[in-house]
Amino acid sequence: MGTLAVSLVELGAVVFCLGLLAKLAGKFGMSPIPLYLLGGLAFGTGGIAELSGMKDFAHLAGEIGVILLLLMLGLEYTASELFTGLRRSWQAGVLDLVLNFLPGAGLALLLNWGPVGAMVMGGVTYISSSGIAAKVISDLGRLGNRETRVVISILVFEDLTMAVYLPILTTVISGVSFLAGLTTVGIALAVVSVVLMVALRHGHHVSKAVHSENSEVFVLKVLGAALLVAGAASAMQVSAAVGAFLLGIAISGATSHNAKLILSPLRDLFAAIFFVAFGLNTDPASIPPVLGLALILALVTAASKMATGVWAAKRAGIARTGQLRAGTALIARGEFSIVIAGLAVAAGAVSQELAAMATAYVLVMAVLGPLAARYVEPLAEFVLRREGVASKA
Repeated sequence: MGTLAVSLVELGAVVFCLGLLAKLAGKFGMSPIPLYLLGGLAFGTGGIAELSGMKDFAHLAGEIGVILLLLMLGLEYTASELFTGLRRSWQAGVLDLVLNFLPGAGLALLLNWGPVGAMVMGGVTYISSSGIAAKVISDLGRLGNRETRVVISILVFEDLTMAVYLPILTTVISGVSFLAGLTTVGIALAVVSVVLMVALRHGHHVSKAVHSENSEVFVLKVLGAALLVAGAASAMQVSAAVGAFLLGIAISGATSHNAKLILSPLRDLFAAIFFVAFGLNTDPASIPPVLGLALILALVTAASKMATGVWAAKRAGIARTGQLRAGTALIARGEFSIVIAGLAVAAGAVSQELAAMATAYVLVMAVLGPLAARYVEPLAEFVLRREGVASKA
């Protein structure tokens, strides 16, 4: 077959198999992200069979997947909600940052991956998966629970932190000089601040510019605007993903709701290809040597996320069971941990060993998080009964 035919066959087979993997994950009530990563590992460098024909497309589609992930995340919030969440949760957010950034950064330094590796791994272990957390809370019928507001506030703080962290990370991994790096970071932070203020005061104008009653016109305008803003942000040394996130924040009201409905299938498709593309570029043979450390890191950071959620919920006056539910809702890592590792690997700033560690870590955490959230309630009730029996004795 010709090159085009091979690429189309490979791409069609991959997308069809992704659908089967998503269906399989749904039957077990888990996120499909680990299965997407495993699929990429199986058919990438060093896998069962290498799919070389679709690599170029997978790279571009993966970039679009990241942009859509961050755009859709931004659509979940308005600028005022972000600032309100920041004021409400900044103490828990700072505790979350300290407790969960340090384990990854410390491990990278112990493994001699250098300051860049430490910054990357710190981000990988810090950021919870908003997508997995939201799905778990919805699936378990906890949307109306008191602790859910606490969880969302912490996730909002994390997302806002990412808007600052990603431009700094992009600057660091580009290897520019210290002075040039400070200039770039300053420009990036200024751009983020200006866009947030525009979103806060003039977001309705942005919504009006992309809105249309015609669904075809609407999807073209929103997607085109997302790619334009992402490209412009990248040109100004701000992460393309952050540009898309900020555009999402600026779109509000009915326009935001319609955008989420129309773009969700596109987001799911391109995000799935992004995870596969990351797996395609990771040698499966590099994972077993780091799997033990990844498991230890997973246990440590699961405990640190639990501590964050429990502390924040306790300060909000929530009972013990609700505190534990809040903690387990934050455990899962997923899309953004892979985004962070993918940026560093694509720039050639870190070793393949770090990519393997990030992959193994996310595989564990994307499974552990939903399981912990599902079974924490009966476990908490059992512990409370035991405590009641002990107190009576």
